[in-house]
Amino acid sequence: MKGSVLIIGGAGFIGSHTADLLARRGFKVRILDALVPPVHQGQWPKYVQGKGYELIRGDARDKKILFRALRGVTYVYHLAAYQDQRPDFSNFFSHNTVSSALLYEIIVEKKLPVKKIVLASSQFVYGDGAYQCRHNKKIFYPELRSEEAFQNKQFEILCSHGSPVRSLPFKEDQSVTPTNSYGLSKEALEHLALRLGKTYQIPTTILRYSIVQGPRQSPLNLYSGALRIFVLQALRGEPISVYEDGHQKRDFVNIQDVVAANVLLLTHPKANFEVFNVGGGQAYEVGWFARLVKEVAHSTSPIHLAGFRRTDTRHAVSDVSKLKKLGWRPTADPRKSVSAYIDWLRTTPFFPKK
Repeated sequence: MKGSVLIIGGAGFIGSHTADLLARRGFKVRILDALVPPVHQGQWPKYVQGKGYELIRGDARDKKILFRALRGVTYVYHLAAYQDQRPDFSNFFSHNTVSSALLYEIIVEKKLPVKKIVLASSQFVYGDGAYQCRHNKKIFYPELRSEEAFQNKQFEILCSHGSPVRSLPFKEDQSVTPTNSYGLSKEALEHLALRLGKTYQIPTTILRYSIVQGPRQSPLNLYSGALRIFVLQALRGEPISVYEDGHQKRDFVNIQDVVAANVLLLTHPKANFEVFNVGGGQAYEVGWFARLVKEVAHSTSPIHLAGFRRTDTRHAVSDVSKLKKLGWRPTADPRKSVSAYIDWLRTTPFFPKK
């Protein structure tokens, strides 16, 4: 046995797949999850049952429960998160940031021999990221796009000359400018985890996930993104709704590639106190992705433009060269993710009926 691992949020999409690979690699797995709606309905999902995992139901913000879950473990993944773009701002910090601070508080207070903590952050911390003016080549970080621009269907970000600009892939060492409470809570999580980790000599690694796709992505999770939305609409024969003009770019990443990164970085000495992007390595337009879903689902659904969301980023593509230097590579394209997700949906009680 290579040691015991606690996965906070281990009943979820990324957490459960990570548990499976860790178990195959010889780790003992313990899962802490609150099993709250809408993703869960108070019951452990079948894909974590009967596998020898120790299952603890509870809130990671409850000190007694978290201490119980931490006792005797060697490594910790904190993958639980409060997500979406809702206006209940305090909940994002309570769930995402406070629970992370409590994790370090207990380890320090109880002198627990935890060797490593891996925390899930998000591509959302970058906001709209960095852009380069085509006239003077200056790099700048734009503010949130205006309501007026959206209403006028001016979706692309412009430079001070009023011209379209070049979007630069997100790099781990650039400034972060989150546009919503989810991203802000993740930025705060990163700062506290790295600072407390260094101060108290608890090796810590931060992973900024791009849009993760694949089986077990709950159809009930309203935050789960384009894959869930487009596939459900396609299977129901409903119009596939694409925001803005469909030309915004994303780097979708398959769940198996994410899990490979999670496990690689758990024990890699060069990962300590570092931040890594975990993305697909290639940019895809959202409109193209909608057409891909329609094709793979053999759907007759029309694709239509459905307005905009003010805090969405225009382009979100991560540079994954830092992670590649440690031997990791993305291996799956979006077609594989779409196909696997549709196959999984057909075996679950969530399968949508027309």
